[in-house]
Amino acid sequence: MLRFMPVGDSQTIGSAGEHTWRYRLWQHLCAAYGGPFTLVGPRETLYDKAADAPTSYRYADPDFPRGHLAGWGEGWLHMAPLIGEAVRAHRADVLLVALGLIDLGFYTNAEQTAENVHRFVAEARAARPRVRMVVLPVIPNIRALEDADFGAQVTLFNDLLAKTVADLDEPRSPLLLASLPPAYDLHTDTYDGTHPGPTGEHHIAAAFAKAMHQGWGMGGPYGG
Repeated sequence: MLRFMPVGDSQTIGSAGEHTWRYRLWQHLCAAYGGPFTLVGPRETLYDKAADAPTSYRYADPDFPRGHLAGWGEGWLHMAPLIGEAVRAHRADVLLVALGLIDLGFYTNAEQTAENVHRFVAEARAARPRVRMVVLPVIPNIRALEDADFGAQVTLFNDLLAKTVADLDEPRSPLLLASLPPAYDLHTDTYDGTHPGPTGEHHIAAAFAKAMHQGWGMGGPYGG
C-alpha cells in the first residue's frame, strides 16, 4: 500500500467542518490511482477555531483517512525537526508538502527558509532513503499582495525553492516541484485571503495531482 503524508500549515490542517485539499486529493486518488493507498501521519485533528487549538475531529466524510503532519502556524522551521520520526513511524512513501508562508511571515527570511528545506529533506531521507516528495511553492495570499516587502520575500523564496528541489532531486529519492495553481483567485478561492475555500482546495489538490501524474505517471488528470 502506498502511503502519502500531507505536511503543511493552516492551509493543510484545515478547520473544523472543512473538507481541506487533503480530502480533495484523496477523492481524486480514489478514482485515478490504480492501487491501494492511504494518507498517514502522526496527527489526525482539524483546527478548532472556537477553542483556538487543533482538537477537532469534525471531518465531513468519516471514510477519509485523517493522518497528516500539519499544524496551524507551523512551517519548515517547525516541521524539519519532526519529519524524520514521522516518516519513520508511519513509513511514508510520498510527502506532499505545502509550507513556507508562516516561516516568511513570522520566523525566517527567504534564504533561511530555504536552508530549512534542505534540513527537512535530509531528515526525511535519513529516516526513509527512498521517500519521494512533492513540494508546493507558497501560493498567492493577501499579505503578499498588500505588503510589497513580504511579496518580494515570497517571490525570492519560491525561486530558491525551485533551485533547491532541482539541486536535491535524485533518482533514489525524487523531488517534484508542483506548479502554482494558475487560476488561483484570492477573492473566490479563499475565505479570508489566505485559507482556501472549496474551489481553492481543488486548485491545491490539482497542483499536487498534476505534478505526480506528469512527473511519475501516478494517478491521472485531476477531475475534481
